Amino acid sequence: MRLLIVTSQFPIAGEPNRGRPIHQTVRALAGMAEVHVLSPVATYPRWARPRSYLYRAPGPAAAIEGCKVDYLPYPALPALSRPFNGALCARALHLAVARLRPDVLLSYWLYPDAYGALLAARRAGVPLVAGARGSDIRVRDAISRRLTRRVVRGADALLTVSDDLGRLAVRDYGANAERVHVVPNGCDASIFHPRDRAAARAALGVPADAQLVVYVGRLVPEKGLRELLEAARQLAPAMPDLRIALVGEGPMRAELAALAAQSGCEVVFAGAQPPDEVARWMAASDLVTLPSYSEGHPNVLVEALACGRGVVATPVGGIPEVVDAACGVLVPPRDAEALAEGLRSGLAREWDAAALAKRFSRSWTQVAEETLRACEAVLRSGR
Repeated sequence: MRLLIVTSQFPIAGEPNRGRPIHQTVRALAGMAEVHVLSPVATYPRWARPRSYLYRAPGPAAAIEGCKVDYLPYPALPALSRPFNGALCARALHLAVARLRPDVLLSYWLYPDAYGALLAARRAGVPLVAGARGSDIRVRDAISRRLTRRVVRGADALLTVSDDLGRLAVRDYGANAERVHVVPNGCDASIFHPRDRAAARAALGVPADAQLVVYVGRLVPEKGLRELLEAARQLAPAMPDLRIALVGEGPMRAELAALAAQSGCEVVFAGAQPPDEVARWMAASDLVTLPSYSEGHPNVLVEALACGRGVVATPVGGIPEVVDAACGVLVPPRDAEALAEGLRSGLAREWDAAALAKRFSRSWTQVAEETLRACEAVLRSGR
């Protein structure tokens, strides 16, 4: 089978963890099918380039850990062109689809990527399998919801990373339930597995007696990081050895640094790290936390549990499908006091690292096999 993967959520220089679950899936698919990756990139006039840390201008092609990626530029203007970006993306895709002649288009990220892929697929007479990750389907403004609905209803199959997202697609966007396939994320057990905590702490310079809570992800408001540092401030007087490590980058860094200075505990800004270093930070931790306001199927929790570490998170999106009382503590979102109590409870527990890791052994090969089966089903059905 010839698969054409269309997604902007893929690692690029400066953002090694961008779209990592998609990247891992594609790597595994490459051993099962003929795979080509196209990554649409909005390109802006020099005078209009965003200052956001998320904006990058990659080159025309790259080889990223075994995956050859061709970047496909299309013209855009920040904010102003958003309603048209899907159609602009489709124009850029038409020639590539005609040249590569795939059996199936597989597009992750519903708008503009999968929207553009849908238009290109219909023009070429090729089926589209669209993948919803989380925030791409949890959209609020009317225009984005309308455009996303077209993709969800128009795709020949829809992959979601959790049952929660599958139900959302059917209930709020009119997806055909028979075309929805739930394919949860996997985990690379060669990287994320129980390691010696003392050795990890020595390598990272973390004191042996510290009570270390680790967060991994973007530094953005919707991840609940203000609440995390407020919870740390509440805990600090009774926990002088408490330390918080924020592993990631984002626009909140300066604000969080100011909050950290008032928290009464040490806060480490570790920056964005490659998977091996993320696993080292998890190994060094007593707990991993993800106090998000909304999520799809957060891989960071799967990876933390695979490392044998308990987690404190919020019961949003697909998180309750991953975390139960045996492996973590769930607290209400946007509630610093409840988060502080959850962290206190989690730090007081003795977690069985081997038992946690055994529960979470789903591989990326399994994810790729299930993805390929969904693509094969679309071809068999002739949709």
